[in-house]
Amino acid sequence: MTDARPHYLFLTTSTREPGIVGNTEWLARQAAAALPPGATQTWLSLARMDLPRFVDQRHTTGHYPAPEGDMQTLLDATLAADHIVFVAPVYWFSIPAPLKTYLDHWSAWMRIPGLPFKEQMARKSLHLVTTSGDRAKAQPMIDSVRLCAQFLDMRWGGALWGKGGPPDAVRQDAAAQQEAATFLIA
Repeated sequence: MTDARPHYLFLTTSTREPGIVGNTEWLARQAAAALPPGATQTWLSLARMDLPRFVDQRHTTGHYPAPEGDMQTLLDATLAADHIVFVAPVYWFSIPAPLKTYLDHWSAWMRIPGLPFKEQMARKSLHLVTTSGDRAKAQPMIDSVRLCAQFLDMRWGGALWGKGGPPDAVRQDAAAQQEAATFLIA
């Protein structure tokens, strides 16, 4: 956090077809539009990146090599950001598979020799933008993301939830749109 301008990393995690902006991404873009001028925004689509399967080596070798390719891009973007925003629709009461894979790789990044990943993450905030047909059914996912922030001593920026389901449903959710206007700057 050396630059005075805040840097927001938006990680879209929907597995929709390329070019389709779903309810969750639309709501996140409303929140991003309210950021102050000069705030840096980086948007990455996890579903469009090559995310290798995570292999748990914590109890065998105990460490991991530096990532390569898209995983290096993700690590660099993660470390460069002051604020990380998961843009994740509720899939089966949980997070989409690309987000789960990304989070699994945090375990590796904490065990790369010479990389103080956990210490650097503690200086960041984590936010969640999500949509689903029912707010109560989103709660397990919200709790999971909040616990990830807590584990790394990140500041929990909260969850912005909107009514999802059919295409454009969130555009009818006036409360979510109103909350989006201050969600990332509160």
